[in-house]
Amino acid sequence: MENLKKTILFSSLFSLMIMACGSSGTTEAVPEPPPGKQSGDVTIYTTTAARTQEFQKSFVDFGNGENMSPRTIRLNEQQRYQTMDGFGSAITGSTAYNLLKMTQVDRTQFLKETFSVSEGMGQSYIRIAIGCSDFSLSEYTLNDKEGIENFALQEEETKYVIPILKEILAINPQIRVLGSPWTAPKWMKVADLTNLAPYDSWTGGHLNPKYYQDYATYFVKWIQAMQTAGVAIHAITPQNEPLNPKNSASMLMYWSEQRDFVRDALGPKLQQAGLHTKIYAFDHNYNYDNISSQEDYPIKIYEDPKAAAYFAGAAYHNYGGDKAELLDVHLKAQQKELIFTETSIGTWNTGQNLGRRLLEDMKEVALGTVNNWSRAVIVWNLMLDSERGPNREGGCKTCFGAVDINSSDYKTIKKNSHYFIIGHLSAVVKPGAVRIATEGFTEDGVVFSAFKNPDSSYAVVLANENTKNTRITFADGQRYFSYDIPAQSVVSYTWK
Repeated sequence: MENLKKTILFSSLFSLMIMACGSSGTTEAVPEPPPGKQSGDVTIYTTTAARTQEFQKSFVDFGNGENMSPRTIRLNEQQRYQTMDGFGSAITGSTAYNLLKMTQVDRTQFLKETFSVSEGMGQSYIRIAIGCSDFSLSEYTLNDKEGIENFALQEEETKYVIPILKEILAINPQIRVLGSPWTAPKWMKVADLTNLAPYDSWTGGHLNPKYYQDYATYFVKWIQAMQTAGVAIHAITPQNEPLNPKNSASMLMYWSEQRDFVRDALGPKLQQAGLHTKIYAFDHNYNYDNISSQEDYPIKIYEDPKAAAYFAGAAYHNYGGDKAELLDVHLKAQQKELIFTETSIGTWNTGQNLGRRLLEDMKEVALGTVNNWSRAVIVWNLMLDSERGPNREGGCKTCFGAVDINSSDYKTIKKNSHYFIIGHLSAVVKPGAVRIATEGFTEDGVVFSAFKNPDSSYAVVLANENTKNTRITFADGQRYFSYDIPAQSVVSYTWK
């Protein structure tokens, strides 16, 4: 009887659609199809390169009987790899500025969609600048007047970044925050380490060893000031891109300088202040910017046991070289952690073309770094505007954000590949999860990682580069389920 009612209803709707067609050929809106399955054993998120699905949530149930499929990915939690810290993006001055241009209602909705564990993607890691970055509203440090006693948070922190961080923390209090400086105060810089001539420039130069102690105090004061403002700092890097003297702002810090600064000043100062903030070395490209003397930058630092004791591990970017460097560094220092802290999309790599970028960024950045022992994946700006800004001379004028907001209304948002690749990880892989091994099915063009979460749930994140759908079965040793993975898509799964 119920099926008969549905048939009659469908026939009536179809007749109404036909009747609605006038001589002009226009048609009334077709009724929405009935919603799909609203619950199930396995929660799934799907994004296709063609944008037919954008982080679409669906459900399937476990299979019955014995699994006979030869196309089965079997999870093996007996073989474990790294513990995961989280996934996210940078809240730069430019990002905070754009977010604050939105209405409160729209901003809260977007931040919940991005950071809420229960209502959104649950993004779990944020990177911020200590002072300005190349996506700040001006060039500045927190101590531009000479003398460490003149340290103070500036307007970009107090008016933009901190208010946004507090809104995010209200949504997800477990967010981890990493801080990186683009430059020391100019009065602490010298042109080179031989003549130690003063260097009055935002761009390039070195930290004067004479100011190691003051600069270490600068970090301590910043961590404490942020803590007072309600933002706990999980980790820092001593210098963003220490081999790049051309960024705005920037400062060179070769491996021997970073070793000495952390060993003799920063590490001890953090300890004396009772701070447990992690320190990650390097924070730059896989290929060490092709400077032969800087190859294996973190490994060279670790060769000094006293310095090594202060470093949790090393951080990497991907603007040069290959992700295989992560595995190489892991094998040389297996007791140290690895995190991935920056990558950009822009006009140079068709950054707003999801059809081009989604699978490549998933393979190279998200799953690529995780499968090479990275504990975290952080992309660059969370949000830029439709003019790729706010930006400044000397900074990147060709970058897109993980999302871009239209500067004519500060409401219309375009979601790019970086938003989806982070969300597909953070939605199902929780901080404290352990990456585990898999066995069985493999196929060219299909890349994936599997995890066991702290609550004992499982997660798999998979990218299918192939131009056809593929049906795969997943098994955890007790249960299994099958799923038709769309062509050229990213799919995340989680189940208890």
